[in-house]
Amino acid sequence: MAKDNKGNTVKIFAVGALVSAILGYVAGILTAPKSGKETRADIKNKAEASYAAAEKELKKLHTELTDIINEMSERVEMLKGRTAREADEALGKGREAKQKAREVLSALHDGQADDKDLKKAIQDATKAIEHLRDFLKK
Repeated sequence: MAKDNKGNTVKIFAVGALVSAILGYVAGILTAPKSGKETRADIKNKAEASYAAAEKELKKLHTELTDIINEMSERVEMLKGRTAREADEALGKGREAKQKAREVLSALHDGQADDKDLKKAIQDATKAIEHLRDFLKK
């Protein structure tokens, strides 16, 4: 019984929070000092600015990945054994992240990429860069 009551309490709290958020949003829109047209324009401008900033970040990461991949490729040739295999795997993942970044950037320019793809590409590129830098420090 205690579990059922706890689950119901959580559901009631979640519904209450959702209703409160909606009411707060509506109240904010109704009491906003700007017209709806101006508010929508502001929202659109902020969304475009955020999108542009994310695209700029992905381009920067793509360039950084290119530089690190080139440096790593040179070092892999000097390595031997297990370390060489591990470095080669890291290099492969870096190249995959770079290719994905390139594809997402192309899709952005064609208007076919969504926020989820952009966010994932940025995360993958960042992770690949960190992994490659770790190998370069060794």
